[in-house]
Amino acid sequence: MDEPVELQEPLEELVRPPSRFQHDLAFPPPEQIRIYDDTLRDGEQMPGVAMSPRHKYELARALSEIGVHIIDAGFPAVSASERETVGRVLEGRRRGELRSDLEVVCMMRCTAADIDATMRVMDDLGVARDEVTYFIFTSASDLHLKYKLGKTLLAREGIPASEWLELPVAFYREANLRMMCDAIRYAREQGATAIEFGGEDGSRADPEYVKRLHVEGLRAGGTRPSTPDTVGCYSPFAVREYIREIKSATPDHPLVVHFHNDLGLGAWNTVVALGSGAEVFTTSVNGIGERTGNAPMHQVLLQLRYLFGIDIPGFRYERLRELARQLERLSGVPVAPTEPGIGLNVFSHESGIHTAAMLIHPATYQFIPPEDLGAEVRYVYGKHSGAMVIEHALRAAGIRPSAELVGRVMEEVKRLREERAAASDHGEFQRSYYRHLEGMGLSLEEVAEIARALATDGDGGSG
Repeated sequence: MDEPVELQEPLEELVRPPSRFQHDLAFPPPEQIRIYDDTLRDGEQMPGVAMSPRHKYELARALSEIGVHIIDAGFPAVSASERETVGRVLEGRRRGELRSDLEVVCMMRCTAADIDATMRVMDDLGVARDEVTYFIFTSASDLHLKYKLGKTLLAREGIPASEWLELPVAFYREANLRMMCDAIRYAREQGATAIEFGGEDGSRADPEYVKRLHVEGLRAGGTRPSTPDTVGCYSPFAVREYIREIKSATPDHPLVVHFHNDLGLGAWNTVVALGSGAEVFTTSVNGIGERTGNAPMHQVLLQLRYLFGIDIPGFRYERLRELARQLERLSGVPVAPTEPGIGLNVFSHESGIHTAAMLIHPATYQFIPPEDLGAEVRYVYGKHSGAMVIEHALRAAGIRPSAELVGRVMEEVKRLREERAAASDHGEFQRSYYRHLEGMGLSLEEVAEIARALATDGDGGSG
């Protein structure tokens, strides 16, 4: 059998469609959903990952071509490299190498210095200061406010650092609000017109306080509130309740959601958030990022498409696997072969029971058509192979598949694979894999060596 059989009944009558289930999610129209890619900044924060401005621009072009709506181009106040990346992205958009409607976001803390750093990039390029979106972020949870930002807030308020631990959380909440709103107003005064804003660790914050942050931020001149699950601790049930609640405070403004993947729920939480009032979702290519990474772009898009029938207009789903391979090359971080949609084995089959059915009709064991993702079904030959797939392989090679030959080839394939398995030792591959990952960043010993060398250069001794 070289071609699948033609089904005599509609496929949806033969199998229950995966989208046929009851739910209370209410999604925005597909044309209002915005894909906000965070790979260039938050994705690069994955330990050991570092991409040059040239490589980031290469990735930005791919993101523009595949159809994302918004990209976070970086954090200009952090380094010259970040500023160069922002410059390359803006120049590329001006030259037409990136789509003209691609929104570019730059991140900054609630300080005039961070805002000025972005403004200088714009001025140096000779472009208007309002050609990027300014993402001004602070914190939202009381843990962050008092213990991460506490001393900064005290200094702004002119209060001695000695009072840090004694002052109540209520003080830090109010001081944080003032700091954020002052920064938003300052950015407005300097020429910003699009300002995203929000507080880190929103998922562990008091929802009433998050609502205040959003309401006051809009009043100060912000244009788009954002809320993150910074530590990836939310369940979909919590997302449904939380997003609906905070969206109710600012119903006329788009809400950005940002989920991490610590419990493996980043993508599903994103989908639930979109069905609960959010319109803009952040993701990263291949899900790279800190700890367990960000919500993976491909997973969110596949869940929306195949479970809820939501296709994002203009998005090129067939290039997701190509984009995945590109980031693997640029980041040095491989994707698991079983990764949904983009892994090597997603459309691969070996088991005789599976391959025999697949050769009759691919939908038997594959509900996502491979061509949707620019892929093809692949057969792997080994100890689990059956006669039908061996016959198929021989026909594909132009060999007449007699029953005797098929049987003998199948026996030899199984024997050879088991022989290889008995002789295999994957330990060295495993060690090499982890050496690669661990070696992407500098070790403690290397940092100490740098410090000793610099100390010797500076004062003649290591101390």
